[in-house]
Amino acid sequence: MKIILASSSGVRKKILDKYKIDSEVVVSNVDEDQIKEALLAEKATPLIISKNLAELKSNKVSTKHPNRIVLGADSVISLNNKLINKPKSRQEALEILKALNNSKHYLISSVCISKNGSMIWNHSDQSELKMKDFKEYQLIEYLNKIKTETLLSYGVYQVEADGLNLFEYIKGDQDSIMGLPIKQIIEYVKKLNL
Repeated sequence: MKIILASSSGVRKKILDKYKIDSEVVVSNVDEDQIKEALLAEKATPLIISKNLAELKSNKVSTKHPNRIVLGADSVISLNNKLINKPKSRQEALEILKALNNSKHYLISSVCISKNGSMIWNHSDQSELKMKDFKEYQLIEYLNKIKTETLLSYGVYQVEADGLNLFEYIKGDQDSIMGLPIKQIIEYVKKLNL
């Protein structure tokens, strides 16, 4: 049985393909910014925001595809328990990198599996990352190598590409950091006997 990936992330689709999980993409079109704002107003933590977004995406697509297994996912950056959003401009991307510069932060990747409009399983994985200490011109040079469209879609560091060089250390699963804690997904999907 083919699962539905409720995400426009090309990286997440590649991870599923790499592990030979048959999937098709159906984008949820959830207004992430609006949901984040509402959750932040309620003092939600980055973990809660990530979990909620993964579940909303999964459930929304799942209601339109009865009896299908739908996988929703969301990743957020948490710095001092504050949410760091994807940049809306190159200037904002630079400000984010300056905030993360020479500091430890967490990348939270949440996934949710839904069927018939309801969550049947979820999981969140947290990775710890410490960025090296850079001068501002070095951060600008790094950002200049990234297309604006990529930057605004995927965030400030592309761990699967040059972004790896930004870090002093990364503690966590590579696939989770790229947006999909695949080992836990595989374990759960096996139990479903698809």
